[in-house]
Amino acid sequence: MARVVYVDNNATTRVADEVVAEMLPYFTELYGNPSSMHEFGGQVEHKIAQSRARVAALIGADPSEIVFTSCGTESDNAAIRGTLESWPDRKGIVTTRVEHPAVRNLCRHLARQGHELVEVPVDRDGRLDMDRLRQAVTENTAIVSVMWANNETGVVFPIEECSAIAHAKGAVFHTDAVQAVGKIPLNMAASTNIDLLSLSGHKLHAPKGIGVLYIRKGTRFAPFVVGGHQESGRRGGTENVPYIVGLGKACELAQANLKAERERVRRLRDRIEAGLLSSVPNSIINGEGASRLPNTASVSFEYVEGEAILLKLSKLGICASSGSACTSGSLEPSHVLRAMGVPFTAAHGSIRFSLSVYNTEEDVDFILAEVPPIIARLREISPFWKKRTAWGGTPSYCR
Repeated sequence: MARVVYVDNNATTRVADEVVAEMLPYFTELYGNPSSMHEFGGQVEHKIAQSRARVAALIGADPSEIVFTSCGTESDNAAIRGTLESWPDRKGIVTTRVEHPAVRNLCRHLARQGHELVEVPVDRDGRLDMDRLRQAVTENTAIVSVMWANNETGVVFPIEECSAIAHAKGAVFHTDAVQAVGKIPLNMAASTNIDLLSLSGHKLHAPKGIGVLYIRKGTRFAPFVVGGHQESGRRGGTENVPYIVGLGKACELAQANLKAERERVRRLRDRIEAGLLSSVPNSIINGEGASRLPNTASVSFEYVEGEAILLKLSKLGICASSGSACTSGSLEPSHVLRAMGVPFTAAHGSIRFSLSVYNTEEDVDFILAEVPPIIARLREISPFWKKRTAWGGTPSYCR
């Protein structure tokens, strides 16, 4: 493969060169256990403290509120299970219909064990039904978990309003901010109703296998991983030092690149969307009417299969996805698009392009040159395209 155009950054990101460079000594030279009493281990503990401060700075938190985990999924599990254990008299869980599987599947598992679960719907643009959220949260609700930004569409939820609704009923509020951190500004010091927040390193140019759970001071929390004294007793186990160091550096870089994410990357994203809408008939941007992350474009191409599109793109070196990487391989349409009411003819042909600071104008040029003819060729052999009038013609929302 001569060229790779990587636009699947919501699935994972390349590890930044600066991150790798900062990690390397902690594999071979500075390998001491940070819990050891000797100075050799003490210097490692100092580096962990620096990394904790870097993570805290990115999200506007205090370093003491940062707990290192293995990934975003562990952070989500720890937040939700830890809250339920801390509030045994409350059995209610409120979340949304468009959560990442790390939250959605866990909450459904807990519902089968006797907890009361409410999944709040979204509208056609992926915006949360705030009236239904208010109705769902009661005095029996232990935790409200609402993602900060959707991983498939990039739609950003009104987290401040959601967290205030949770606190009005005495519930704990958690947000899966895995896709938001490093892409839009977050400030926990100013967000006084957010109790718990999850993030994952491999979404912001750190390695896979490192995450964070932010726990606001004073929040009742039962440890998910019980063991030693590490992480102030909130997560046992010897620290994954090189990866913690890498995450700290990645957070420092993300803070420096926030403006680029919001401006240059958004322009690239907008070019992709405008170019595809103008050159491919019967296509739509999912969530176009809502506030969205600057890097994410979810495009539905009617009457074609997303898997076929991805295979042809892959042969050209274009790496995109049909939705969450945690649900790839499923023949079912995305649960996010189903929740938004995207029709079957469009949901099956949805592609997510997610960019990073490493993408270029040339990448966009290549995508806009190659995608339209791929869709045209696939529609030529699609029985659904040939018989599209039998589906009721072109829906009014399609371009």
